[in-house]
Amino acid sequence: MMFKTIWFRFSGVLKQKSVVRFSSRAAEGAVAPPADGSVTAEQAVRLWATHFRLHGISEPLLSSQYIISHVLGEKTLECVPRKRLRDTLTDTEIEKVWKLCSKRLTKMPVQYVIEEWDFRDLTLKMKRPVFIPRPETEELVSLVLEDLRLMQGESHKTDLRGLEVGCGSGAISLSLLRSIPQLRVFALDQSQTAVCLTMENANRLGLQDRLYVHHLDVIKDAGEIMSKCEPVDFIVSNPPYLLSQDMKTLQTEILRFEDHAALDGGLDGLSVIRPILGLGSELLTERGRVYLEVAPCHPPVIQQLIEEMMPGLLYLETHCDLTNRPRFCILQKKGEND
Repeated sequence: MMFKTIWFRFSGVLKQKSVVRFSSRAAEGAVAPPADGSVTAEQAVRLWATHFRLHGISEPLLSSQYIISHVLGEKTLECVPRKRLRDTLTDTEIEKVWKLCSKRLTKMPVQYVIEEWDFRDLTLKMKRPVFIPRPETEELVSLVLEDLRLMQGESHKTDLRGLEVGCGSGAISLSLLRSIPQLRVFALDQSQTAVCLTMENANRLGLQDRLYVHHLDVIKDAGEIMSKCEPVDFIVSNPPYLLSQDMKTLQTEILRFEDHAALDGGLDGLSVIRPILGLGSELLTERGRVYLEVAPCHPPVIQQLIEEMMPGLLYLETHCDLTNRPRFCILQKKGEND
């Protein structure tokens, strides 16, 4: 979970000698579309980047580039033919650009503005206020995949089962299912909107037959989860882990638009992590593992919690994210000889 609004995987700024100047209705936070209907994609990018900057929108140029490339049917401007960038936008394209960019003026995250986002090799539908997947969570998926492939090689298992707590848009479960055909996943979320979005993404990707999604709260419905879920080889979660006192430090984009229940982990950030560990003790097969994305302050706390209160689990290791912060905890259910 990295608390920035948007992340772009392309670089390069377009250079354009001509400049378009349209009147700005600053009081309304809007830009008047061109009166004669003549504006190129390059000119629209520059215009909206300037206006975003004037109104304090984070990453103004990238926001403008990403929205306009989406309207042109591509993920980035680098994918758009240069001639297309210099062609005049159609009336329909202008209308869509102005509509989407006006939404961004409200500080709505780009992922909600264009209603999609890429996660690893998947393009997922996004819907507010379902939590937007962050780059660190891609690292979490890589850790799980590495272990699962080793597990398959060592045990020759043809049937793997997993549990995801807090599926959100389905990013983690669907990435794992796409990569491992022998896998089935039981996923749950406390948000009905998230459950529906996960199923919609699963259906779009053709992965619905191996995914079982339930509207359940890991804190309130632990008994029901254990009765419905078969023993699993692993549990994975990017749970809410922010300390409640830190919620007020988040960007306006996050506070205004994303589900607070997917962010706020209670006084110590562990209100959801504790019941997940409890499920690990009950649902994991022997030597099954728990993979958690957590706050940098959490790994030693979780290790102490396991040692003092959960004798059936073993704290294996902590992994750092790309910024070298301790971010991922891996635990294992003890076997008979452990």
